[in-house]
Amino acid sequence: MKKLFFVPALAIAIGLASCGGNSEKKTETATNETASSTETSAATETTVPGIENVTLSNQWTVEGNDQMQFNINLIRVKAGEPVELTLKNVGSQPKESMGHNIVVLKPGVDKATFGAEAAAAADNEYIPKSSLSSIVAHTKLLGPGEQDKITFTLEKGVYTYLCSFPGHYGIMNGQIVAE
Repeated sequence: MKKLFFVPALAIAIGLASCGGNSEKKTETATNETASSTETSAATETTVPGIENVTLSNQWTVEGNDQMQFNINLIRVKAGEPVELTLKNVGSQPKESMGHNIVVLKPGVDKATFGAEAAAAADNEYIPKSSLSSIVAHTKLLGPGEQDKITFTLEKGVYTYLCSFPGHYGIMNGQIVAE
């Protein structure tokens, strides 16, 4: 009977000793992890994996198709200079069921929140008036065979672009890195 009581008591004592004895190490580790994650966040804001393999150009043409895909998902531009972005809808389905546009969002805008607001903005080609302050630039909503060109200037940073037609933003999106 004494052995049955002793084993759980020993386990609890070891557990308490191991948790309480390293409080300084835990604080130090947490501080180091915070500093490390801050450095990583800053690096992520200016560096996107694979960007070194993308040509630096301020003129881009992106195609959207009936499979809800953009042919380009990573764009590299020079910050502070005009960017010309052309969207071509190379699909064949009607605009009402498979329209495409490009919306360039400001850094930090949540895609899902914006996409939900856009889905309710059919009367404005899925560009929500309530979110205009979140948008850098956008094309018109395009049907098959149509194209539209927009010109805008970006400050240094990473910008998300997407198609705001309902349900498309989750697949049809990419990033623009302005250096």
